[in-house]
Parts: sequence; structure tokens; C-alpha cells
Amino acid sequence: MSLGCFFSAVACASAVAIEPLSQGQSVRANIDQAQPPRWRITLNAGDLIQGKVVGDVSLRLLNAQAQPLRLLVDGADLPRDFMFVAAQDGQYLLRAEPLASRPQAEFTLTLNQVLPLSQQHPSPPPLLSPTLRHLAEQLEQGGSSQAFWKDREQQGTPLVEAVNDSPNERLVTFLWRGAQRNVRLFGAPSGGHDLLQRLAESDVWYASYRVPSSARLSYQLAPDVPEAGDRRTLLATAQRDPLNPHRFGNHNYEPSVTRSIMELPDAAPQPWSRKRVDVALGTLQRASLTSSILGNTRDVYVYRPAGWQNTGNDRGLLVLFDAHAYTRQVPTPAILDNLIADGLIPPTAALIIANPSDETRPVELPPNPEFARFMAEELMPWAEQQGLSAEAKHTVVAGSSYGGLASAWLGLKHPELFGNVLSLSGSYWWSPAGTEDQWLTRQYVTSPRLPLRFYLQAGLFEGKPGASSAGILDSNRQLRNVLQAKGYSVDHVEYASGHDYLQWRGSLACGLISLLGISSDTPKACVPIAL
Repeated sequence: MSLGCFFSAVACASAVAIEPLSQGQSVRANIDQAQPPRWRITLNAGDLIQGKVVGDVSLRLLNAQAQPLRLLVDGADLPRDFMFVAAQDGQYLLRAEPLASRPQAEFTLTLNQVLPLSQQHPSPPPLLSPTLRHLAEQLEQGGSSQAFWKDREQQGTPLVEAVNDSPNERLVTFLWRGAQRNVRLFGAPSGGHDLLQRLAESDVWYASYRVPSSARLSYQLAPDVPEAGDRRTLLATAQRDPLNPHRFGNHNYEPSVTRSIMELPDAAPQPWSRKRVDVALGTLQRASLTSSILGNTRDVYVYRPAGWQNTGNDRGLLVLFDAHAYTRQVPTPAILDNLIADGLIPPTAALIIANPSDETRPVELPPNPEFARFMAEELMPWAEQQGLSAEAKHTVVAGSSYGGLASAWLGLKHPELFGNVLSLSGSYWWSPAGTEDQWLTRQYVTSPRLPLRFYLQAGLFEGKPGASSAGILDSNRQLRNVLQAKGYSVDHVEYASGHDYLQWRGSLACGLISLLGISSDTPKACVPIAL
């Protein structure tokens, strides 16, 4: 018996005998160079083995015939934890091997875990929904999901339930029936494209979230997303929720290009986003503008309110990016018609600027000196020729995401033209390649204070948990802090929402009221619920 033999609960390993080793067992020994100690373990194919060696020895995995398979621990290095997967059923050997520098070293070998293949699937998250817990009990007793789905057809989805210990929250469960492999939620409150879980072996797929009772978002569900490809692959099957009657977009569209709406009871109203029969309508005309600076041509949609006059010191002008969205998902002309009719803003025209292509958007909208030249030297003089101009203090440059970033950039570069920045979920995390993130915020730190006013809005569902760089929510807060420290007028609001045109159609109206408003009173619809 070796000199490293110990008494009590710890087994004593012989340098000669090949003794069995089982899960949770520890053995202590010292190295005999002539006959290194070995232990036998019996495994099934797919078993995951995890263990640890304490001491200056190496550890090698052998097959039943003592042929080397894998070096598990290099005793001259760290760490000393090891793991491997059994390739087939049968017996394996673990052999301790001496280091040349420590020929008589004592050591301890512990086999911490042998995890069968059948247990290597992650455990599903706990069922938060009382309704789903009740259904799970019925399924365990041999019942079916038929009554559950009948209720959902009548009541709609997602499933919304109270949170007993938090009256200002709701438990929202998104549901899909009958997928084969997986379901993803596009527009999740987490800010990601989350996987739904399957309830036992049933046809019920679910994902539950605790969210503020003021939450609003649009979403799609993507069943059986192909495993190949990147995160955009979910677009191959994404569609609106078939059991949710509330739709965002043209209701005549196919399910694949329509989103579903989730609005909880305390979500701020959006009273200006629908056409009213009793409101005088402005006009919207599409024009084409060619830029010699940028070498491309784009559409510009020109909105003139009813009774628009080309003169007057109090008239406003909105310059807005991403016409593909702000003439459709966000009904900008209707919003302006209603705000003007309600006496909340002065008569305000708009230039709604299209992107020449998908490829030009991420090149032009993030801070780009040539695009700033185009805006100052070509677009704004052209607009004046169309009878659309206003003093800088009555001109708002606005956009969302990259468009919000572009708006703050243009305010910095040309405050003589754009005296108001309306930014919806601006992408202030952005920076040029190879530089620290939040580049534009740093430019505001070092620049003198300019004659600018700001409306910044971001969603609580736009964070980046665990990310090494700031997301939209955090970078908007950082810009707010910098602007306030510099003495700027900043209206900063946060809603229980995501990166979402459904929210932005309300926030566009509130931003215009904040920056161009005739009254000092803030409408109730523009006061976020305290969170």
C-alpha cells in the first residue's frame, strides 16, 4: 500500500490494484513511477464526467485496454478541473502520472459528477403563470390542452395575469400552438429574440415576462426557425400572432408583414395617431432630390398643413428621417394634422426624407460629414425653394434609432439650421470602427454649449444585459447626463417599450409638443407612468 494512504471516509488507493471509482468519491495517493495509480469507472455512451485533481500530477484517460485516449490534466499547468464525454458504453481507466519535478507527489482525485445524456438538457424555467401551472397539472393527469386553447381563442393572446406582490406589474405570457422544433419571439420584452419553451410534450409553447402595467410593444412569433443561419433567419417564418386580434400596420397585409400589438391597461394613450374626420387635412407630396455631394437620389415627402402660408415667424418645420416608416407605420401627416388642430403646436410643415437604399442608411445616418453637408447645403436650400423654412428655434430634426443619432449629430454640426433635436431610441452606442463607444456623446462633452433643445426617448426594454458596451437605454441616459451637465434644455422620457415604431408614433407627437408646444402644460398622454 502506498505511503499516501489515509483513513476515515476517504478511500485508500493502491498503486498496484485497479480500484473502482464512483460519482462523489475522492481518493488520495502518491505517485509510484514504476506503477502509476489507476482507477476504473464504468460509463454509458454520452455520459458527461467532471472531476478535479489537487496536487502536482497529471491525469490521463485510458480505454479498458489501457490505451491512452485523452490527457485530462497537465499537472504542470492550471486549472486542475477536468471533464470528458464517454464515447461508448464500457469501462474506462483514469491514470495518475508523475511530473519529473515532483516524482513522489501526493494528490487527491475527486469524481464530482457523472451526468447521463438523458439529463443533459437544461431544465425548463419555472412556470410563473398560474394558468399554465393548472394546465400542466391537467396534462400530467392525462388531460389535453383543448379547453386551454378554446379559452385563448375567445380571450385572445398574449395571456395577461396579475402579479400578486406587485400591483404595478403584469405577467404576460406569449403563446404558440403546435410547433415541431422551436418558436422564437421577435420583439420580446427582454430586448432579444427569445425562445419559447414547450410545456411537457403538449402543443403549448410559451414565454412569460413580468413587465410594468404600462407596457406597450409590437411583436411577431416565428415557429420552427431553421437552425442554420444567423439571428435574422427567424424572419423566414416570423408572422403575427394568429390569436391576437390587435394588429400594427395595414390590416390587409399578409401575416408575415404584420405585427401584433400588446398594450397593457396603463400604457400611455396615443390620441394623435389616427385620422379624424373633423380635422382639416394637410397635403403630402413626393418629390425627388439628387445630391451632387453624396452622388445619389432620394425621395423627399413634403407635408404642408391645411391653410399653409409661406410666411410667418411662428411657423414650424419638422425634418424627419426614414420615410419608409414615417409615412406608414408612424402616420406623421395625421399626427401633425391633429396636433395643429388641437392647438398644441403652431402650423408645422415637414420634410420626410427617404433613404436611397438599405445599404446607404447605415452609412449616411451615423455621423457622416458628407451627409451633414448634404442636409445643410442641398436639402435645406431646396426646402426653402419649396416654401418650407422656419427659424432654427422652430425647426426640429428628428428620427429613431440611427435617425435619432443623425438628429443629434446635425444639431451639433448645424445649430444655425436645426435648433431642436427629437431623438427616439437614438443609437448613441455607435462609434467609428476602432474607437470607444458613444462617440457622439464625447463630442458633446468637448464642444461649447450650443443653442439647442432636446427631446430624448428610450425604452426600458432596450437594455443590453451583460454586454460589454452600452445599449440604447444606457447610452441615452449617458447623453442626457452630459447634456444636462452642459446646461442644455433636455426632456428625457422612458417608456415600458422596446425598439418599436408602435411606441415611436406616440413619442413623435410628444416630442413635437415638448419642442414646439404653444402651451407650457404637458398633455396627460405625454407623461410617462412612474415606474
